[in-house]
Amino acid sequence: MSAPPVLEVRGVTKAYGERQVLRGIDLAVAEHEAIALIGASGSGKSTLLRCIDLLEDIDDGDVLLDGEVITDPSVAPPGVRKRLGMVFQAFNLFPHLSVVDNITLAPVRAHGVPKAEARERARELLARFGLEGRAEDYPDHLSGGQQQRVAIVSALATQPRALHLDEVTSALDPELVGEILHRVADLKASGMTMLIATHEMGFAREVADEVCFLHEGEIVERGSAEVMFAAPEHPETQRFLRRLLDAGRL
Repeated sequence: MSAPPVLEVRGVTKAYGERQVLRGIDLAVAEHEAIALIGASGSGKSTLLRCIDLLEDIDDGDVLLDGEVITDPSVAPPGVRKRLGMVFQAFNLFPHLSVVDNITLAPVRAHGVPKAEARERARELLARFGLEGRAEDYPDHLSGGQQQRVAIVSALATQPRALHLDEVTSALDPELVGEILHRVADLKASGMTMLIATHEMGFAREVADEVCFLHEGEIVERGSAEVMFAAPEHPETQRFLRRLLDAGRL
């Protein structure tokens, strides 16, 4: 019997008042798989990630982590979030804490990891992400790309079952985008399970095992990156990719 997906979304809906944001989303992310969520702004990508991470309540459906329904009211969200890593568009670093203190905050306080052990792992991750010697710096002494790498390290420090990336390059200058995408590609190569909302089509093409195109809260087309970008079938997918092509972003 095969293992359940690391993450599974079954018929998830979400509305804000009269506005329906997610309309029955079904999705599964297997171990070591990277799935890219693409679509126009407002299509539901970020909301889907926030619902999976229990930062938003869903209206209907289920979200499962390793086969366990985590959206059941009896499940405590903080316990679930300990098992998932989330990296946001903004860096979400505490400006009054050093880099190493930002990274070790969750492992020490939420996971009970001894401080010395947490700091050692933080320094190992910083070295892996090209940030040797920056552990005692404060966030405002770092470039945007460096801050985003620290945010990714912070999410990895708790050794999550899956990593969620929500438009992690959108707040960066164009010249800094490449360094972040390169680091995420390395994570994929190392076997990290990831769900990625992105506007970077080249990144999705390079990293994703599957690409899901969202339109008005629905996954209207999905497939391998090669098929999705070379021969999309749904008219909305075709229109979206054509607009990107015309804008020189594909």
